[in-house]
Amino acid sequence: MTAPQVASLPLNAIAQATRQAARQLAVLPTELRNQAIEAIAQALETAMPEILAANVADCQAAEAEGIAKPLYNRLKLDETKLLAAIEGVRDVGKLVDPVGKVQIHRELDEGLILKRVTCPVGVLGIIFEARPDALIQITSLAIKSGNGVILKGGKEAIRSCEILVKVIHQALKTTAIDPAVIQLLTTREEIRELLRLDKYLDLIIPRGSNSFVQYIQENTRIPVLGHADGICHLYVDQAADLNKAVSITVDAKTQYPAVCNAIETLLVHSAIAPTFLPMAAAALTERQVKLLGDEATCKILTISPAQEADWSTEYNDLTLSIKVVDSLTEAVEHINNYGSGHTDAIVTENQIAAETFLNQVDAANVFHNCSTRFADGFRYGFGAEVGISTHKLPPRGPVGLEGLVTYKYQVTGKGHIAATYVGQKAKAFTHKDLD
Repeated sequence: MTAPQVASLPLNAIAQATRQAARQLAVLPTELRNQAIEAIAQALETAMPEILAANVADCQAAEAEGIAKPLYNRLKLDETKLLAAIEGVRDVGKLVDPVGKVQIHRELDEGLILKRVTCPVGVLGIIFEARPDALIQITSLAIKSGNGVILKGGKEAIRSCEILVKVIHQALKTTAIDPAVIQLLTTREEIRELLRLDKYLDLIIPRGSNSFVQYIQENTRIPVLGHADGICHLYVDQAADLNKAVSITVDAKTQYPAVCNAIETLLVHSAIAPTFLPMAAAALTERQVKLLGDEATCKILTISPAQEADWSTEYNDLTLSIKVVDSLTEAVEHINNYGSGHTDAIVTENQIAAETFLNQVDAANVFHNCSTRFADGFRYGFGAEVGISTHKLPPRGPVGLEGLVTYKYQVTGKGHIAATYVGQKAKAFTHKDLD
């Protein structure tokens, strides 16, 4: 028997509705957008038992299907993580409104005035694996910045995403914002269709594995903001405080190993390797970290040898590759060769070495004497983030509100015409910046 044909998904209609709702949202006063954000926070608090129960069901189903440990860790939404997400919603509400800011105010000529004014991007397409807390962050940032958003979560988080969007829609119905500004897609087929909606979507932000992000980038004409890898490094310099270095190493690897800003490679200067590596190894193995090392490291530690592929592997788990280098220059070259441009850090008490590292490492986030785990929109004071971008052009690094607005040029005249400013009797522009 021939299988019945599945009706095409009405994504055009969904996208049109989202764009229309977003246009209305974009012109709402800051106060009304902030009221909606607070309404969402309160609704999430009230619905916490229902949300957590849905997530438990997702986790149980995912475990039964043999979900990978890093993905499971991202999927799990316990009370602590949910409360932190709700706190992030309220933090977004407290941030300065990024919409309607005059960046340039210039007189081109008497009565002819130019303004460059920030405005929302439009409609965002957010495609993410596992993390239901990302949905909460993204929604609050979208509303604050005046953008509509079409969300597509991973199949493993479908119950969590559905209850979250249901709660958010109920909250928005009590405000001036049309709930259509937030949409949720639930099937894999919808992703392919979504990527073709360049008429209605202005930006795609994928959050997931390397292969997942690359698939998105290769299958759409819509601009894509994101990163494919989180291959982060920590370099322990010969002038490092070794106790400080051990503490930072342990935190950067084990505080939350499943995320993209955890380190995957530890680089150690040869001058301090014989002393530092045993100290670091003892602290890391105590936390069940599997260590892999280059030839020089394996002469100091009894661990498995690292392979060439390990230097470009994002483990997202308790595995760490270690390499001994002879100089800061060699460390920087290794990072720029194998790194993904996400986050890299140096531990040193030598300020010149630190400045050299910060200036020469090609990454969106470069740190000195602190854990790579600080590469995060919430920790940067952005309230939350829609993702982290490793692109050279802005927005770069954790993307919060400032990355969700663009700008337009507004010119106001009094009957001015361009012909006045050409020819032998051309009038000169004043080009005077105004307060």
